[in-house]
Amino acid sequence: MNYIRMIDKLSSANPVIVNLLKQANTYQMARTFILAYIDELSRLLQLTHNKTQSLEWSLQVSCLNAFRGIVSIRSQRLTKYNCHKQIWLLVNKKFSELSPDLSEAFIEDIRHIFLGMAGNSGIYKDLELPEFTRLQNRAAALSRSKDLDQIAKKGLAYIKKYPDGLEPSVIKRRQRNRDRILRAFQAQPEDWNNYRWQISHVIRNSEQLAKLIKLTPEEKKAIDLAKEHHLPFGITPYYVSLMDEEPHRRYDHAVRAQVIPPLYYVEQVIQRRKDPSYDLDFMRERDTSPVDLVTRRYPHIAILKPYNTCSQICIYCQRNWEIDDVLMPKAMATKAKIEEAVTWLKKHPAITEILVTGGDPMVMTDERLMFVLDQVASIKHLERIRIGTRTPVVLPQRITDDTIELIASYHVPGKREVAIVTHFEHPYEVTPEAMAAVQKFRLEGISMYNQVVYTLENSRRFELVALRRILRLIGVENYYTFNTKGKKETDNYRVPIPRLRQEVKEEARVFPGLVRTDEPVYNVPGLGKNYLRAIQHHTLLTILPDGSRVYEFHPWEKNLSIAQTYIDEDIPIYNYLQELKRRGERLEDYKTIWYYF
Repeated sequence: MNYIRMIDKLSSANPVIVNLLKQANTYQMARTFILAYIDELSRLLQLTHNKTQSLEWSLQVSCLNAFRGIVSIRSQRLTKYNCHKQIWLLVNKKFSELSPDLSEAFIEDIRHIFLGMAGNSGIYKDLELPEFTRLQNRAAALSRSKDLDQIAKKGLAYIKKYPDGLEPSVIKRRQRNRDRILRAFQAQPEDWNNYRWQISHVIRNSEQLAKLIKLTPEEKKAIDLAKEHHLPFGITPYYVSLMDEEPHRRYDHAVRAQVIPPLYYVEQVIQRRKDPSYDLDFMRERDTSPVDLVTRRYPHIAILKPYNTCSQICIYCQRNWEIDDVLMPKAMATKAKIEEAVTWLKKHPAITEILVTGGDPMVMTDERLMFVLDQVASIKHLERIRIGTRTPVVLPQRITDDTIELIASYHVPGKREVAIVTHFEHPYEVTPEAMAAVQKFRLEGISMYNQVVYTLENSRRFELVALRRILRLIGVENYYTFNTKGKKETDNYRVPIPRLRQEVKEEARVFPGLVRTDEPVYNVPGLGKNYLRAIQHHTLLTILPDGSRVYEFHPWEKNLSIAQTYIDEDIPIYNYLQELKRRGERLEDYKTIWYYF
């Protein structure tokens, strides 16, 4: 580790703070010096308005406030870690006392905060105010319109990098994939549109999958290891047809990443299963389940889980720890258990909405689905039935005319709504078959919403915008964007919170409101959704030696009732950016990410 180079980086970013740290005899004294510096500079910034551009001024204040929190005694007590002590040890060349995992990721995060504190972020360097600000009336409007055209053109250029499944060339590619898969199964074209055929031919091992698409040696090894250790694995033939035959992952990266487990993930799960202290229920579902099959975290809505498996299993699903395998027969709750859960729900009139999920309830037969919906609809105080399902994405053939008629029978305008919530993760998943399934619901007056999980696989510039845009065009409203979190074995999928906040501000904001209506959220284990759009819902506490930011998340009950906050580690911004670079991204496109706290 080149500590001298690290010191030079910090010194060039903010020589004032580095000199203060060098003058301090102890790290406790260093905190006093830093806080005095922050307080005085903050006071001066409020008293004067020099040549600093207003947006840079605002960013400078934000960085000062962020670092004040980082060096605070409260942050130290909550995290049991002293960030500024590491910086003090470093600049005073007490290298032997430094944390052994002090990293480039840590230095880069601190360096950018130091730059921002000095008013030198560089974000607005060499930029001039646009011409329209110096004009009036029609001349200003025409100039402004010209600028907006350029902003729009830039965003659309990014979107074109991400083909969707409605593009003619992609449709032809999928048709060839379908024909190849049918030949491999010695099946007929009419079989393809039969969801029962799809379910009965779920691909369950690497040998089957390798006959349909080309696998890399690592992909094959990961699948084989997963099967050996009884990790759930399965893919519908339809979803395999969305994968490109070659394993380059140029376009189908998000599709493969959904269901082909990374070797790192498999090895981590196997290792953690050996640790008796490791709790796979990281979302603390047990703590919020008042009766079997029911989860309740909010006043007016509860979850009912009648079927605990899916037609295929997503790698980073927060519930896959309790799923034995794809389409397991024992996954179906008994009628008695369902009736018992509904009886409990009937005793709580405050609950006006039920989310029927699992697993995937739409994989059940129409007969069992009708039983479940009959039970739920018998709750007199119910205003809405929400069905959570990924079948439009992975098994659109399941959305038959009979099933639509069944579900629509429970949709009574003015009395009881039925809504569908699904999970499209990438525009490459949006196909003519998926659109047809969506439109069947919409033609019956049933709204469809999408909850996307923000992962490494859909987090490039404007990649999520491309998804939101095509979803609106096929009839799906954007509802939530979930920040990935929690399970250590899925770290390779995670995206730092600043990237999601950057996406909302710099990409989603460019497009019309109906395209960007979803809400970015962090699902706090055991508590519920925390809205990441607003800074008042979370606080940056510190930055660990490995570059991970530590946040304190405020519960949804804030200002309503007393509740515990939740502390969690993010993944390092630097590491994430390096992976983007490896995938061919220009890091200049993401340079503002450091200043989202």
